Amino acid sequence: MSPGSPRSPWWRTTGHTGTYKASFLFLFELGYERVLMHIGNVLEFTRRIYSELYCRVEKYRPQTLNDLISHRDILSTIQKFISEDRLPHLLLYGPPGTGKTSTILACAKQLYKDKEFGSMVLELNASDDRGIDIVRGPILSFASTRTIFKKGFKLVILDEADAMTQDAQNALRRVIEKFTENTRFCLICNYLSKIIPALQSRCTRFRFGPLTPELMVPRLEHVVEEEKVYVSEDGMKALITLSSGDMRRALNILQSTNMAFGKVTEETVYTCTGHPLKSDIANILDWMLNQDFTTAYRNIMELKTVKGLALHDILTEIHLFVHRVDFPSSVRIHLLTKMADIEYRLAVGTNEKIQLSSLIAAFQVTRDLIVADA
Repeated sequence: MSPGSPRSPWWRTTGHTGTYKASFLFLFELGYERVLMHIGNVLEFTRRIYSELYCRVEKYRPQTLNDLISHRDILSTIQKFISEDRLPHLLLYGPPGTGKTSTILACAKQLYKDKEFGSMVLELNASDDRGIDIVRGPILSFASTRTIFKKGFKLVILDEADAMTQDAQNALRRVIEKFTENTRFCLICNYLSKIIPALQSRCTRFRFGPLTPELMVPRLEHVVEEEKVYVSEDGMKALITLSSGDMRRALNILQSTNMAFGKVTEETVYTCTGHPLKSDIANILDWMLNQDFTTAYRNIMELKTVKGLALHDILTEIHLFVHRVDFPSSVRIHLLTKMADIEYRLAVGTNEKIQLSSLIAAFQVTRDLIVADA
């Protein structure tokens, strides 16, 4: 094709091929830089939010045993151990956010002065390095060295110990046996069943249960007052409900909601966490029990898409409804069995759309059973 012919590309007739190529590359690079800048801004915003959340949790962490708001029986027992200088190896277990780490850190601050803390206390998170090397390395090195300028024992705090491999736990058992004279160990975990029996038998065990609303509300009100955050009455109830006795989670939800919306109400809390509102659950139940299958499926899928709801959260809320409604025993048993199967299948990673279909089908069969019994 010759230059200037009707089929010739338009830029060849102008003689500015290099100019247009350069312009295109310039625009591409400009767009690329803007994308990178946008990504950088998003990452910086995310880092700032995480930093804010972390600072709030640490800012209001109890500093002494008297500051802790729950588990007074456990605290009094540990306090007696400390006062009599007979602190054993400890195994603190229970759900997250219930005061396990705060308790042992408060004990450490009572046992050691600030200038001694760094040399007498070793705090590790076992989930960072789960293998045997963490036992053979920093733990063995710390436990095997004696202190010259201070009498008494050292303290090793091993958080998330249930993440350690079995080989690492067996190696830790030998270290505990060998250096009991000058080192005490405190293991912290969520799941006691993941700690080998040999370690359990060498420690005094304390279970930290979820915090009650009566204990959480005053502490949250203190934080709200200090941070000057607007929290409505239904917003406080939503914080308590969604945190499920986890104070750390309650503080994180409080801070996230305040940063996102400027106020903490029931609606903003549920929206921020992506949890279905009570009105959403009422609509879903109405569709499943009163609409045909196709209409119910379409409406629920649209609601899930618009609000970003997870089927697992919907299932949890519906489970509470099933227990509150006066279903016939046979119908309730059938429905709960089906819901348990759906929850299990969701946990192993099956398709949410298929499981939603199964949930709708279970409720429509339930509706037919109720009509038949009537």
